[in-house]
Amino acid sequence: MARIRPAAIEDNVRRLAERAGAAALCAVVKADGYGHGAAASARAALAGGASWLAVATVSEALEIAEVARETGCNTPVLMLSEVAPQLAAEAAAQCPERVRFTVASVAGVRALASAAGAERAVHLKVDTGMHRMGAVPEELEAVVGALREAGSDLRLEGVWTHLAVADAPDDPFTSQQLRRFDQALARVRGSGLPAGVVHAANSAGLLAHPDACRDLVRAGIAVYGVPPSPELDGSVPLEPAMELVSRVTAVRTVPPGESVSYGRHWWATEPTLVATVAIGYADGIQRNSGPAGVEVLVRGRRCPIVGVVTMDQLMVAVDPAISDQVTQGDEVVLIGRQGAEEITATEIAQRLDTIAYEVLTSVSARVPRVVI
Repeated sequence: MARIRPAAIEDNVRRLAERAGAAALCAVVKADGYGHGAAASARAALAGGASWLAVATVSEALEIAEVARETGCNTPVLMLSEVAPQLAAEAAAQCPERVRFTVASVAGVRALASAAGAERAVHLKVDTGMHRMGAVPEELEAVVGALREAGSDLRLEGVWTHLAVADAPDDPFTSQQLRRFDQALARVRGSGLPAGVVHAANSAGLLAHPDACRDLVRAGIAVYGVPPSPELDGSVPLEPAMELVSRVTAVRTVPPGESVSYGRHWWATEPTLVATVAIGYADGIQRNSGPAGVEVLVRGRRCPIVGVVTMDQLMVAVDPAISDQVTQGDEVVLIGRQGAEEITATEIAQRLDTIAYEVLTSVSARVPRVVI
């Protein structure tokens, strides 16, 4: 089960909002709130002081717009991806006015303008070097021209970009991106359109690059109590909002020379108490966690995963100091604290050569979320 603490999200947002200063805070709750539950995360973020929410897809926008409506506030919901032109009409018909669409191409602007039917607030995404989505400098004039042609159907409410390496504080590319962004803003304003709400900073930008904090800050991973990179750990006191736990389902002593799990990648060199735990790669635990050195907590002790993780279960080598104590039904902590020890999403990510974002969002839908 994944235990979710909305109070931690609320506290994290409050601290991040203080760090943002005069900039408004937008809590990113896409990907089911980074695995924490989108609706619960959105409510907690609003309680903590977020004045915007952000998502990636139309279905996410519909869910979060309803959450925002239920709170009785006028919170805008920013959709971070441009809707495909052929889907613009359906998206515009479905989404309430509080949903702000991102536009990044001439085709996207024209399709949304044709589908809007009434004034629709949009945000222009500018590509300053991420090269994922956004109007590149060569296309910016044409996209701005399409916005002007849209007239009253589309209202440019904001201009934004995304930072590629803000989580690496010493990388000069962030400053280069911000210079490109300022040049793009000057071109937008020079066209006669107001830039409106200007935003560039993500969690890492907020923590490491004060000059990236403009009118709005889009905080994602930090909302959930996880630093965007190990280098930024401790920049702001954050409290992890998720604890991932399971139970021991079996224990057995594996004699020397015997192997564990598929492929026989791990062999006992001495009599080893091995505990089977009811969680596997179908739940979001990477199959190679054992060979990568990922550990879990059993009775407050670190115990390594051994062999490859299977679809529904994994096996751990029990610390000899507690081998006479571990029994079926014992709680196992995969992310979180037990006793004096703690395993974080950041630690797991480092062992798996990935990022904490992937660790959290990989926790699958079949893992029950229990709100604490």
